[in-house]
Amino acid sequence: MRSPLLLAALCSPLALAQNLIEVQPHAMLRLPATTHVLQVERLHIADHGTLLIPSGLTDMHVAELRLGRNARIAIAPGEQPFRLDVESGEVAAGAQISVRGAPGSFLQPALPGRTLSLRLVAVATEALLVDARGGMGAPGYSGLDGADGKPGGCTWGQASRGYDGLRGGDGQAGARGGQVRLEVPLGFPLERLQVRLDGGAGGSAGNGGNPGAGGASKGCWLYSTSHARDGRSGQSGQSGSAGAAGNLDVVRF
Repeated sequence: MRSPLLLAALCSPLALAQNLIEVQPHAMLRLPATTHVLQVERLHIADHGTLLIPSGLTDMHVAELRLGRNARIAIAPGEQPFRLDVESGEVAAGAQISVRGAPGSFLQPALPGRTLSLRLVAVATEALLVDARGGMGAPGYSGLDGADGKPGGCTWGQASRGYDGLRGGDGQAGARGGQVRLEVPLGFPLERLQVRLDGGAGGSAGNGGNPGAGGASKGCWLYSTSHARDGRSGQSGQSGSAGAAGNLDVVRF
């Protein structure tokens, strides 16, 4: 259970500078969007816990970091670069820091992985994943269905052919991967750190519209005019292109 003191601290950027932020196992905690710069004395995220950081936060300094197994720091997509400085800490296997972009939708394009500067000073790491992949492109629209043909009479007139379905829309392009700058000591084991910079996958192609049915006479007893042909199915659109990969810059000090 988090104490009332911690809950009060999460509402005050000044109080956060000297307090413990703790996420319990299998729990999720979202920081409030009240400041751009945050200083934390101790940040502890237990096994399978997740800390959500809003897009408005751009600079976070942590004196002591503890990441349990499969613990995660998830930083929301944003246009401004994000910097995380860690003075000391321990990182268990399966832990990750995510700055992934957001998938696209019919209303907005996919967002790229966020630009991240990560400085680790005295941090013992079993394995750490930095995920800066771009967002997936939005899928294409489905084509409109073709209208049905008009029926003919029972003894005269000609039924009309069904209309063709319309072509599906093209999928949108995926967003680029993030730009990651990693600052570590000379002896830091880089083989224990994995950085994913893939661009987002392109959006799926929209399906073509269904064909309209050919006109056919109805309610006729002895005679009826011929059934007209159905329309053709609309063609599918094209899949969107994948986003460009991001970039990793490693600086040793």
